Amino acid sequence: MKNLIATWKEILSFPLIGAGDSAFTVGHLIELAFLLTLVFVGEVLFRRLFLTRVVERTRLRPAVKFAIRQIGRYIFLTLGIYLSLQSVGINLSSLAILAGALGVGVGFGLQNIVSNFVSGLIILAEQPIAIGDRVEVGGVSGRVTEINLRSTMVVTNDNICIIVPNSNLITETVINWSHGDPKVRTRLPIGVAYGTDIDRLRALLLEAAAADPDILKVPEPRLLFMSYGDSAINFELAVWSTVTLDKPLQFKSNLYFAVHKKLQENGIEIPFPQRDLHLRSGTFLLQNASETAPPASLPKRAF
Repeated sequence: MKNLIATWKEILSFPLIGAGDSAFTVGHLIELAFLLTLVFVGEVLFRRLFLTRVVERTRLRPAVKFAIRQIGRYIFLTLGIYLSLQSVGINLSSLAILAGALGVGVGFGLQNIVSNFVSGLIILAEQPIAIGDRVEVGGVSGRVTEINLRSTMVVTNDNICIIVPNSNLITETVINWSHGDPKVRTRLPIGVAYGTDIDRLRALLLEAAAADPDILKVPEPRLLFMSYGDSAINFELAVWSTVTLDKPLQFKSNLYFAVHKKLQENGIEIPFPQRDLHLRSGTFLLQNASETAPPASLPKRAF
């Protein structure tokens, strides 16, 4: 029994990394693994049993609640890992020079990850976008479902989940359709034939807009006279709605169906591109082809 205990002590005291008079042994490694396990388990319990319950009782916006939970989680993990390393005798201050040397080399390889990490902190702190917002960035349009420190999840209307790096949300131009006010104005271009009764057209289009339950009454719909085109008189039907954040294509499609039906029922023509060809009367001069033929080539002379 004594031999077994002595053997275990010898194994636990076996140095893995030596630094002067001190050494990082197998026992320290086992202790560090145990402490880190406690840190991660404690973070889950802290977030679910304490942080989430406290935050949910507040009247903050859902996006702010999510940001508080994420920041609290990362703070807990950072402090826990730091204290775990200190408890096994790893002095982080002594590793500052080594970390600085490695940081120069590793920084070039991990600069994108670090950039996304910092951008994630900025997004969580400043809240330029939040969970549930409809955004458009880099040709991607959809609803934000999750914000992490490295990337943000955006789900399109086709239920496709797109992972957008956080640095793109900071450095590029982002259109946030639901920031502040969910009301969005939609403009539908409409062209009608020349000779159409404009006053009657205006009444019909506003009637079609008023019949759509997804269109707001305030601000009221408007018909804007845009231009005289080559083949049509061009208008824009401007309407306000809140459903465009969830189903913009379906909203436009329903309104176009209603407008087309209204115009067709009232005999208003939607023209296609056309051109008028005018022929002037006159006398054409016809010339014989033989008269305009080029002269025959001269005979060659021998020299």
